[in-house]
Amino acid sequence: MPAIHQFVAGFAHSDAISNESILFREIFRRRGYASSIFSETRNVLKALRDDVRDATEYAASARPDDLVLLHLSIGSTVNDVFKSLPCRKAILYHNITPPRYFDFINTQTAAHLRHGLRQASELAGVATVNMADSRFNATELEAMGYRQVAVLPILLNSSQITRDIDSHTAASLQDGLRNILFVGRCTPNKKIEDLIRVFAFYQKTVQPRSRLIHAGSTAGAERYYALLQTMVKDLGLKNVVFAGSVPQAVLNAYFRHAHAFLCMSEHEGFCIPLMESMFHDVPIVAHASSAIPETLDGSGILLTERRFDIAAEALDRVVENATLRTAVIAGQKQRLSRYCNRNLEEELIGLLRPVLPSP
Repeated sequence: MPAIHQFVAGFAHSDAISNESILFREIFRRRGYASSIFSETRNVLKALRDDVRDATEYAASARPDDLVLLHLSIGSTVNDVFKSLPCRKAILYHNITPPRYFDFINTQTAAHLRHGLRQASELAGVATVNMADSRFNATELEAMGYRQVAVLPILLNSSQITRDIDSHTAASLQDGLRNILFVGRCTPNKKIEDLIRVFAFYQKTVQPRSRLIHAGSTAGAERYYALLQTMVKDLGLKNVVFAGSVPQAVLNAYFRHAHAFLCMSEHEGFCIPLMESMFHDVPIVAHASSAIPETLDGSGILLTERRFDIAAEALDRVVENATLRTAVIAGQKQRLSRYCNRNLEEELIGLLRPVLPSP
């Protein structure tokens, strides 16, 4: 049977690349291809190892007519294995975070990122089809020497985003406080410290009855997380919740009862939580950096200056001014409609057509 396989650096619950690889596998299998996901076994949770195979296992049995799609996002041995495979190849680039953000937080992560950038440069010209999930990411590949990089937005499972709501979490958020939400890993490029600074202005000068919720894993960024906790204490802030990594139902509850989504991130290759906010009709206030303007595509409230007082005022207006809130949400609905009306499955197959195995 003809095969389309995928290579990922790691595989985990609630991970964007992992989720997309599962959706891709469903698409390929539905179209009559054998399809598996391969990774580094050490980077896969034990509970998930029945669902993912080791990349070196495939290397020994690769066939010339197979197609392998590499999800490129960090330094990994799977990138080297992919390069040496005697088969058809495609790359989907999800961005590699600049290592400088981790130099004083986690030197091991910084090293993996630098290794990933070197590998990405070495992979230029290796694949017949090159894709990126934003024009911002495509431009990075082109600067490394990649040619004809196509843009394919991240494929989302909308039913998973909105289906289950954790009732206990939902009840705890309905206490009259204004809930300001950010979702994303606790890493320096996300600028969680700026999130806290904006919230300090908001709580102290605009809306005392407020809560800041950050949902995202702190793994590998423990030093940074400790600094953030100290910062919250020094500023005398109340109701700041570091929820960590949470199940989808809990995350859905946070979105359902958020009054606004605040993103001060400095480096994003796409930023899926912005799209999730749109699914839940949560108005967005975001700093206009990296791929954020592209992801919002004319919607939300974009801040061109890193002014914490102005951001706090923007939060107040979008939360309290019903006319503005309605207009912002309407704009986000239009952007979401443009995304949902694209047939991304057909776009994926169309981009891969030059290397598709015969069905």
